[in-house]
Amino acid sequence: MQIRSFQLSDYRSVAELLNEVLSEECCEETMGAFARQLSLDSDLVLVASVEDAVIGVLIGTIDQQKGYLYRVAVHKDYQRQGIGKALVEAMNARFRQRNVLKVLIAGDKHNELLRPFYEALGVSPVDFRSPARPLAIVAG
Repeated sequence: MQIRSFQLSDYRSVAELLNEVLSEECCEETMGAFARQLSLDSDLVLVASVEDAVIGVLIGTIDQQKGYLYRVAVHKDYQRQGIGKALVEAMNARFRQRNVLKVLIAGDKHNELLRPFYEALGVSPVDFRSPARPLAIVAG
């Protein structure tokens, strides 16, 4: 498995993965934020791949000097194999390279479903945060 920055050639595979793994409502919201994040800073979109197949994606963003893990998705056949954890660790490394000291989980109803995953990684409940205003990638 390889963790790397999103490439334009990944777009269709990432869109299909999000459509397959996320609820319809979550996928619709995520696709808009995904497109906006690509236009702002595509280096904060990471993919996990195996033999050129995209099996995971993490969309991160920086908003008001804070790093946010916006959405993580891993193909059903590869869940519970450490891929989500590897994506989060790689994104945290990117945030550190950019001197982002506080990393939060974007607090929305979709990420609430992933609370056990994040807690298993050592994320405290206070790190689930709904910003005072919507994130730039959500607000458009």
